[in-house]
Amino acid sequence: MSENQQQTPEPASPTPEATTAPAAEWEQRFRAARVGFPEWAEDAPDRSLFVSNATGTYEVYAWDRSTGGQRQVTDRPNGTTDAVLSPDGEWIWWFDDKDGDEFGVWRRQPFAGGDDETAVPGLEPSYPAGLALGRDGTVAVGRSTDEHGTTIHVRRPGAEEPVEVYRHRESGGVADLSHDAKLLAVEHTEHGDAMHSALRVLRLPENAAVGELDDATGREEPRGLSCLGFAPIAGDSRMLVAHQRRGRWELLIWNPVEGTEEELALRLPDGTELPGEVSAEWYPDASALLVEHTYQARSELYRYELGSGALTRVDTPAGTVSGAGARPDGSVEYLWSSAAEPPAVRSSRDGSVVLAAPGPQAPPSLPVEDVWVDGPGGRVHALVQRPAGTGDGPYPTIFEIHGGPTWHDSDAFAPGPAAWLDHGYAVVRVNYRGSTGYGQAWTDALRERVGLIELEDIAAVREWAVSSGLADPDRLVLSGGSWGGYLTLLGLGSQPGLWSLGLAAVPVADYVTAYQDEMEALKAMDRTLIGGTPEEVPERYAASSPLTYVEEVRAPVYISAGLNDPRCPIRQIENYVDRLAELGKPHEVYRYEAGHGSLVVEERIKQLRLELDFAERNLKRAE
Repeated sequence: MSENQQQTPEPASPTPEATTAPAAEWEQRFRAARVGFPEWAEDAPDRSLFVSNATGTYEVYAWDRSTGGQRQVTDRPNGTTDAVLSPDGEWIWWFDDKDGDEFGVWRRQPFAGGDDETAVPGLEPSYPAGLALGRDGTVAVGRSTDEHGTTIHVRRPGAEEPVEVYRHRESGGVADLSHDAKLLAVEHTEHGDAMHSALRVLRLPENAAVGELDDATGREEPRGLSCLGFAPIAGDSRMLVAHQRRGRWELLIWNPVEGTEEELALRLPDGTELPGEVSAEWYPDASALLVEHTYQARSELYRYELGSGALTRVDTPAGTVSGAGARPDGSVEYLWSSAAEPPAVRSSRDGSVVLAAPGPQAPPSLPVEDVWVDGPGGRVHALVQRPAGTGDGPYPTIFEIHGGPTWHDSDAFAPGPAAWLDHGYAVVRVNYRGSTGYGQAWTDALRERVGLIELEDIAAVREWAVSSGLADPDRLVLSGGSWGGYLTLLGLGSQPGLWSLGLAAVPVADYVTAYQDEMEALKAMDRTLIGGTPEEVPERYAASSPLTYVEEVRAPVYISAGLNDPRCPIRQIENYVDRLAELGKPHEVYRYEAGHGSLVVEERIKQLRLELDFAERNLKRAE
């Protein structure tokens, strides 16, 4: 092992006296009691599921609203987050993988408690590709494997074995079952464009196609579709669909049986349309839709009356809604936070907290300010936070780059950025081309020059940050996880003069090897983004691979990686690390026994503590 290839040193252990002192606020934010949005059974709305970190690991909990009783459902060393309630509320289904590798089977247990059992015997382990549970006992399971691509199996009531009803090499999966479980919605990308799905509806048990919506095949500008659910009432075959026909996500109602479509124009009382992108779900009686409107890194809720077209805002504070649902009494529950205020599950009736985990709550953080910067592809939106009580700058600054790439940073509470603020850093988050919430053209713009386009936008915001006096050019950190980790490594090599230090968590580091080892659905996405396989377009993979630019890296590099990660597999990271070592580039590596990130609170704290320590040791101090 060379002197530059070293395992990350553990921070010094606290003295016995220090162990009695209160934890730093940044650690308190991670350890604070937290709950996810509670999902409830459609026909038994007093029965709910939610995810919480109450034990120190994110696990699934059952909540009986009629009694107030709660119990922990899952208990696994690396945590559990994927769970579904059957419509009658009798069964809890949860996905069982091994140490975060995302490859496993569905298991179930009674809502009231009891032993787990294999939910659908006869199905071998796979990556999950959707699950739908019918009121009559019908089960539709989507599966993805390297050998078979996407398959969907249906088990009908009384049947012992599931029957395969769908198979294709390209990515796809189960979208929904109709109220009577006679219609199965499949979301697929058989046309080969993994960024723009099409919809097919099969009639069960014949498994015959009764309807198809495809806005991508044969179009110069392909458009995407997404199933948002069948109408929740008996005998109704309507489906709520999100579409991109006008270059942003909007709504339509499709009846595949009758062959009708109705695009919905969501207009405010003054006649103006909502400017951003929308998603929605049905109210329980199907008379209205609960609409989530996302615009410029914030979101809000509306009720849309299907009869009159009236659009009424559901009162929520400015910030981000991370989950919402309409209750049978007409009220709305939602999970809300802002960058400054921790998340809470509240009711639209009076804003009161509906669900909270026992234990200490998270300390608040600092608000964001919006910055718009002219970039090579248009105006780039960034969220900026300045540390409190440290003067006017310039500050050591961390660019926290979001993953995805089809995702976005928002005005929402995040313990990671808050920790850097506590340590005197300014935090900049950039919604580069590829991010969602700014229209389809912005999201789709990163094709073929993958990674390089995003970095152009990040560089434009960096130039603003330095010229405005916010950022110290000698203390600029490029950081991110997953796709953000990929952009970090790519930026350190392709923009070596711009960054002082890099922190890359679970990154793509060697794009060709990553393609060979990653899960099948991500291979399909890479073929779409880059325009083919590594054998078909080797020059594009080379241009977008951090390994290509490793010789140009000047800044110290810290990398953390999950040993069981199916999205950014460990072999391609080791290839990059080995090359850093051969070149004598200063770097440190931390490997942990989990997948694409960790669900264990203390592990998350450890990883951030190591990043903070690495930055402290490797950044120049201000004069």
